[in-house]
Amino acid sequence: MKERHRRSRRSFLLRALAGTLAGVLPAWATANVTAGRKAGSAEGDLEKIAALLSGKTRSTWVFAGDSITQGAKHTHGHRSYPEIFAERLRWELARVGDIVVNTGMSGHTTRHMLNDMDWRVGQFRPGVVSAMLGTNDCARNQVTLADFEANLRSIVAQIRAMNAVPILHTPNPIIAGKAPERASLPEYVTVIRKVAGAENTILVDHDAGWNTEMQNRTAETVYREWLNDPLHPNQRGHQQLAAALFKTLNIFDPAQPTCGGAYYEGEH
Repeated sequence: MKERHRRSRRSFLLRALAGTLAGVLPAWATANVTAGRKAGSAEGDLEKIAALLSGKTRSTWVFAGDSITQGAKHTHGHRSYPEIFAERLRWELARVGDIVVNTGMSGHTTRHMLNDMDWRVGQFRPGVVSAMLGTNDCARNQVTLADFEANLRSIVAQIRAMNAVPILHTPNPIIAGKAPERASLPEYVTVIRKVAGAENTILVDHDAGWNTEMQNRTAETVYREWLNDPLHPNQRGHQQLAAALFKTLNIFDPAQPTCGGAYYEGEH
């Protein structure tokens, strides 16, 4: 009798704890307290995105990151890669009911994002969360490599706890000679690849794509065409970022304007 009473009381306390957490934390933060979700996989996440794109249920897509994601200033008034993605999704793929939210903030690091997850991501109840970070983390060692890795893992875990699909990006290469405070960026890119592999997340590897292009056409040419300063992509650079995302998600179509096709539709 006493043992049954102890078990009953323990069960009551656990339920009370879950209820208390639910009352003071956002729903996504307590999801694994009540449900114990299993980690996803990159292949499975690509299948989930394909299902989202082919289904009738509307979804919210959140883009988080720093000034590159924000698209501040350096696009010369043209679209940033999240805006190009929105055009591909909501017009060309006819998912007009979907919502694309860009919460990229200039100067921010993984630490900023972790401290602001509910505002920048959780409040939107996303189906997919895209995160590109690292260019500021590496600046003057604002975030150490060890902390950067831990932060990225936590970001992925929290996105999955929201029942959303995480997408990690490597940032584009920079002109290190003109931004020496960020010369360690390649080390942070290596960590992003490591975390994506360990956490089995979708990875859009812009660094690899840009470096391949630079091997084919010289770094000077690519930087001149795709960067607006030593760090930030211009409008053409953002088109490259968008194209890499489309190819990773298997939604690239060269005939479509957002993928490089013609916008002109005839005489008028």
